[in-house]
Parts: sequence; structure tokens; C-alpha cells
Amino acid sequence: MIRKCFVLSLFICFFSCNKKKELYLNYVSGNAFGTTFSVQFIDKKEVDFEKSYDSIITVINSSMSTYQNDSDISRINHGDSGIIVDHHFKNVFNTSKRIYKETDGTFDPTIGVLVNAWDFGPENRIVSLDSLKIDSLLISVGLNKVQLQNDKVVKEHTNTFIDFNALAKGYAVDVFSDFLASKNYENYLVEIGGEIRGMGRNLVKEKPWKIGVEDPNFDQTQSYSKVISLKNEAMATSGSYRKFKIDAEGNRYAHIIDTKTGFPHKSNLLSVSVLTKTCMEADAYATAFMSMGLEKSIDFLKNHQLLKTYFIYENEKKELKTLTLNGFPDK
Repeated sequence: MIRKCFVLSLFICFFSCNKKKELYLNYVSGNAFGTTFSVQFIDKKEVDFEKSYDSIITVINSSMSTYQNDSDISRINHGDSGIIVDHHFKNVFNTSKRIYKETDGTFDPTIGVLVNAWDFGPENRIVSLDSLKIDSLLISVGLNKVQLQNDKVVKEHTNTFIDFNALAKGYAVDVFSDFLASKNYENYLVEIGGEIRGMGRNLVKEKPWKIGVEDPNFDQTQSYSKVISLKNEAMATSGSYRKFKIDAEGNRYAHIIDTKTGFPHKSNLLSVSVLTKTCMEADAYATAFMSMGLEKSIDFLKNHQLLKTYFIYENEKKELKTLTLNGFPDK
């Protein structure tokens, strides 16, 4: 259910024709893609895009929602080889392919079958899987085993399960942003499930758009000790502090599976936030860095300096530490 409100600003002076003009912060929030979303943009009047937002949500879900049984991706995963995919699917697939290659397979939208296989056990405890079972699942893992031919998905293994959840929210943010840009808006902020893209400024407050980087709280509470300005960029965050498992020795494992071995691995990374031009890319790289771990991510970022990145991690003494790379802003 979309909730809609329009916030009238104070009068802001513009010295054009010596007239004062009202500015409205048009604000809409609601539920989509299994989470919440909000859209804010500046205009001189109230504007209602509710039907357009609903249409965007419906189209993307119909293309890529693994929770919707009749979506294109669900039908493909269940063996329907005759599906003609739309441009949304192709955009996400092609970006996934590129980042899969760049990260040497660390980012892999086909790993979900193993994530699901490890996701059991009482009280979030790791329960070992038989190595033969893991090997049998690994056969179907690998985005290199999936191709697009004549707008149809061709899989080497029928059991390969494609899941774009690691970047689909970010992509949806970009689609909402592109819609507003097509309506000639230059000042807006779009957020879906914590993935964000901001253009221009909040002209009502005469300030940049401000967003918070969530603290890694294991008690499921939310707090933001770092707030930054966002202008003409997108930010996505991936974290291990909400979903993790604990083994018999008390070691904590994020829901991160090694794409080469099929086993979960320990990581001292708690959160990774990435700033870049598109939210889809920020979303995908944040996921990849969580899987890479801190040291490999640092090496990767030396050759990808357009990815501004902020890490929150634990050192050997279990002390909380942070690291900013490639110009991620301090405030």
C-alpha cells in the first residue's frame, strides 16, 4: 500500500522576475520487492506518480522476482526455455556477467542454491552438509554456464538457479531514478530497502541530500553514526550482522558461500558500503566485497578507483574498526 504526502516548503526566494515561488517536496513511500521504498523529488506543485510507480514495480517483479512463481526468472529456473526476456532482465544479466568476470566469479547470481542449502539448523547454528551433496550442487553453479541467445536464457545445466536479488533492488532504484529524469526532474532521492540514489539537492532545505550509513548492530536495532551527503551518486550497503550462523566453536559465519568450494567462510567484515554512479553496480560490488573479504577487496579497489568504499570490520581483538577507500566521504 503506497502512502502519499506532499510537503510544502517555506517560501524560497528566487530572483527571477522578482517573484517568490513555492517549492514542494513530493514524497511517497510504500512496500515493494519484499521491503520498503520511498521517493522524494522537488517541484513547484503537487505531482502524483503513484500509478507509474506501481507499473514499474509490477514490470520488474514480472521479470525478475524469484518470489513470484509466474515471473520470467521463476519460469526459466523451472526449465521453461522459451521465455523471451525483457530489457530489464537483459540489463541486470549483462551487468552481472561483467562483474562476475571482474571479480573472478566471486559475484555469482547462481550461488543461491548453495546459500539455501546451508540455511538451516536450530538457533542459527551451522549444520554440516555432506561434501558429496555440496559437489552435486556446485555442478550447476557458475554464471559462465548461462548465456543469452536471441533474448532467451540458455543454461548448460537444467538445475542452475538464477537469482538477481544481490543487485535487483539497486537496479530498481535506477529505474525509478531514470523515470524521474525522463520527467525532467533534476533534484530527487530514491531509496529501496536501504539502497539509495540521489540527484541534485534538497532545494526545500537548501542542502544536499543526507543519508546515513547503518551501524552493524547484532541486536537488530538501527542506528546511524555516519551521515554523508549524496549528490549525483548511488550508495548500497551489504552486511553480515543481520544474517549469520554460528558453529560449535562459536565462530560466526555470514551467509556467504565460497563459489569455488561451496562452503561458507568466516569473515571479519561486518558491513561494506559502496558509492558509484548507478545503484545496481553499487549493490553488486558491495555484495562481492563482502564475499571477497577485506584484504582481497583492498587489492581489487586499487584498480577500481571509481568505487568509493567504506568498510566496517572487527580486528583480531574483536574491536570495531573502519576503513575508507577511493574517497568515500567522511561526512
